[in-house]
Amino acid sequence: MAHSGPHALLPPGTPGAALTDTAWVEVLAAVDKTYSELVAYQEELETRNAELDAMRRFMASVFASVSDLILVVDRDFRIEEASGSVAALLGADKLGTPVSALVTEADWPMVEAALRQACDQRRPTSIEAAFRSTDGETPIDLSIAPRIGDRGRTRGAVLTGRPLAELRRAYSKLADSHQQLKEAQTHLVRNEKLASLGRLLAGVAHELNNPISFVYANTHAMEKSARKLEQYFEAVQAGASRDELIALRESLRLDREMGNLRMALEGARDGAERVRDIVEDLRRLSADGTGEMAPFDLVTTAQAAVNWVRRGSKRDVRIVTSGLPEVIAVGRKGHIQQVLMNLFQNAIDAVEGVAAPEIGIEIGTVAREAFVRVTDNGPGVPPALAATIFDPFFTTKEVGKGTGLGLSISHKIAEEHGGSLTLDDACEGASFTLTLPAPEPRP
Repeated sequence: MAHSGPHALLPPGTPGAALTDTAWVEVLAAVDKTYSELVAYQEELETRNAELDAMRRFMASVFASVSDLILVVDRDFRIEEASGSVAALLGADKLGTPVSALVTEADWPMVEAALRQACDQRRPTSIEAAFRSTDGETPIDLSIAPRIGDRGRTRGAVLTGRPLAELRRAYSKLADSHQQLKEAQTHLVRNEKLASLGRLLAGVAHELNNPISFVYANTHAMEKSARKLEQYFEAVQAGASRDELIALRESLRLDREMGNLRMALEGARDGAERVRDIVEDLRRLSADGTGEMAPFDLVTTAQAAVNWVRRGSKRDVRIVTSGLPEVIAVGRKGHIQQVLMNLFQNAIDAVEGVAAPEIGIEIGTVAREAFVRVTDNGPGVPPALAATIFDPFFTTKEVGKGTGLGLSISHKIAEEHGGSLTLDDACEGASFTLTLPAPEPRP
């Protein structure tokens, strides 16, 4: 083996020759270690490059597919990255293009000021600006956020925007849908009130027919008595003798006719008063409830509602009332009467198959609130249905006998008045409580 270097002529076995072999082994080990580290570093670098390339492709696909406008600009406000929608809408997405080339001349000073504010103050801002597009000018709702580098320095800004034409069309559709929903809700409330009135029309017609027929029959009796009295007074005027008048009075039975006349007058007066009461209840029911909130007597309102429901009922239901003789609540009287009619009608429907039907009505005040509690001895509300009893179109009645809107509308009316309508835990039957605000006490 040939040797070279400063110790090449040293004979084998000398101290210098041994030192050279050890150094050579260490050099080779160091070279192998360095080579292994280089290989590992190269593999790690290739892995990082692959991850970076995948991330770059992913970001490119996101930028290409996103529908909103996205512009990444440097500190000179030149485009570094752009979404595919920029080219589709604005017709320009070349890298290096200044943002000023995309914005209209009139709005560029405002956009430039917003960009500088976002970069200098390092906080996002929003503006509305007009961009040059293929169709002319497009208003865009623009959000500008600063780009912060690794060392905490501002590297530029990110602009995201959406054309306001789409937003305005969406808002217009939303407003139209809201208006249609409001109109449908008003229509449903009106239909429910008309349905409630329709259920009562037969009973009301019968209730009006009875006193009117009574008055009509009594007028015939009074007309008959009036003819006999006219015959008697004609004889008096003709100068008939006392004996002739006594005989005529007995033949005409004037004493009995006078009693019949009094009875006919009393009956006609009673019938007219019944008609008056029905008309008064009708006036209260038809009162417009869209005015301002005002104090009203909850007891008389409940009584009027009970009268209407009882007139339309086919059965005689025992109604037990309790509470205070006068309870003042604050609200729209017509709306509250509709709620009470719904509660009473539901109670009467619930006791339809009960042998001894009974409905309890309690009216009073508690904690500066007025309340009406309506209970019945019907089958009650199953616990599984208690959570959905106030949902729209939910009903336990047969098809054609209920719309499922009565309790839902009543619940909404109670909330609009600042009160509540709740289903109580009852041992027997069902129990609903309507609460309303009471007027402020006078000092």
